[in-house]
Amino acid sequence: MINKGLMKLLGENKKYIYYTVCLMVLSMLCNIAITASICYSIKQIDSFMLTGDMKIFALPLTIVFISLALRYFLTISISTLKDKLGRSAKKDLRNKIYNKIIRLGMRSTDDMSMAGLTQVSIEGIEQLDLYYSTYIPQFFFSMLAPIILFLITVRIDWRVACTLLCCVPLIPISIIAVSKYAKKIFAKYWGKYTSMGDSFLDSVQGLKELKIFNYDEIQHAKMNETSEEFRKITMKVLVMQLASTTIMDLVAYGGAGLGIAITITSIVNRGLSIYHGLFLMLVAVDFFLPLRAFGSAFHIAMNGVSAGEKIITLLESEEPLWGSEEIESTKFDLKNVSFSYDGKRNVLNNISMQFPSEGMVAIVGESGSGKSTIVNILFGGLTPQNGEVLVSDKQLHSLSQNNYYSHLAVVSYNTHIFNDTIRNNFKLANKRVTDEKIYEALSKVNLLDFVIENGGLDKVISEDGNNISGGQKQRLALAINLVADKDIYIFDEATSNIDVESEAIIMANIKELSKNKSVIVISHRLENVINADKIYFIENGNVKESGTHQELIDESGSYAKLYFTQKSLEGSYSYE
Repeated sequence: MINKGLMKLLGENKKYIYYTVCLMVLSMLCNIAITASICYSIKQIDSFMLTGDMKIFALPLTIVFISLALRYFLTISISTLKDKLGRSAKKDLRNKIYNKIIRLGMRSTDDMSMAGLTQVSIEGIEQLDLYYSTYIPQFFFSMLAPIILFLITVRIDWRVACTLLCCVPLIPISIIAVSKYAKKIFAKYWGKYTSMGDSFLDSVQGLKELKIFNYDEIQHAKMNETSEEFRKITMKVLVMQLASTTIMDLVAYGGAGLGIAITITSIVNRGLSIYHGLFLMLVAVDFFLPLRAFGSAFHIAMNGVSAGEKIITLLESEEPLWGSEEIESTKFDLKNVSFSYDGKRNVLNNISMQFPSEGMVAIVGESGSGKSTIVNILFGGLTPQNGEVLVSDKQLHSLSQNNYYSHLAVVSYNTHIFNDTIRNNFKLANKRVTDEKIYEALSKVNLLDFVIENGGLDKVISEDGNNISGGQKQRLALAINLVADKDIYIFDEATSNIDVESEAIIMANIKELSKNKSVIVISHRLENVINADKIYFIENGNVKESGTHQELIDESGSYAKLYFTQKSLEGSYSYE
């Protein structure tokens, strides 16, 4: 009933569970003291009727008032500890998930959709809050309470005490009976929930396309179907909870009733004191209430465990291995590198490339040739199955990740721009950047006039850059990376959505940057790389040709053929 993996995630927060259980036991002892004092006071009524002395009630009343005050304090303390446990556990889990995603880097969402990742990270952790703060303390208290009550009541009447103690396990037995079925239901519940979230997010993001293709009604019907499936699984969860609650009530109150019946028999036939019998009757239900509360929390636990298992899967995902060495120079080497995504077909086949500390190296080829895979390997997001990736003659993953990334900038066709002001987006790349440097970078990418005319550096970029064009977003991403002042720049189709005039300006700046930086350019348009110091032409995962633009043209191979084909198409387009 306790998930060891989830308990490990608690770390030092386990101490709050122990404190909470101790206070719950003390609170129960206060209840017993109150019950015993009431029974004792009833017993003393006969003496009071004879003597009229109120002092005989002083001790039990004092115990009652002290116990009530202590119980009030304990109730508040228990609530505070549970709240502290839940908040602390949630904070630690969110930190662990965030740090895990950072360490995973480009692999962070390979096996989980963005909607699923968000739901698990937010609502899944909320469910674990209840698991940790409610279920776990109640579990340990439920195990201790019947034993403590048995030790107290067995001296009064062992038959009643043994009967009550023997009936107590019927509640966990009933819980175990439904646990397997419940676990399957809650696993399906979370599966349907994340599936519905994926469908909704996908539909919202692709709403324009759905409208254009007149597919929105069909997608609406699919979403309704997904929602109906989720409604059905939710109803199954509720039916299961109601059924198990009913079973636990029957066991709890049936067991208490049996204990009361035996108590009455002991009073009538075995000479048990009425006052002792009253005490046993009053505490009979207390044998079952902790486990009854535990049974109610069991459904919370199942939901929390289902979410927790997804969190554990994420936290146990294999991470890229990094070392602790530091970069001495920014010279890259790929030696006999092969890579496959599925382990069957190689995307890269035994390729070797050299990237000097200064200069511009281009990687070109048709779509699907393996260009972006090389970028991901250089970035550290992918690890080749064979070959070596060397930076300053050191294995890439022997380097410190933070040290390596402090030298590296990657500008791609989908670089993310944050929902913040233009100035703050620049400050993410360089905290000390001045407005003058920002304006200089914007000028280099032909974006200065646009920014000045539209609110300046305080202009807020909306989510995913929806209030600027695709080309403007790409140029802004490029400008932000320019102020980062890194030693290695990788441009992956960085000019794919930019007009020809802006493209020429940007490529001129990239060439200027390569005079004292290591610049790697990936481009489908060969006109952009004619000034590169070296060009690698990739075809079907192989380095088919390499050299300067003029050398490759003189070879009259695949590169030259593609170059002249593009020139011809661009000339036709311009003519039209």
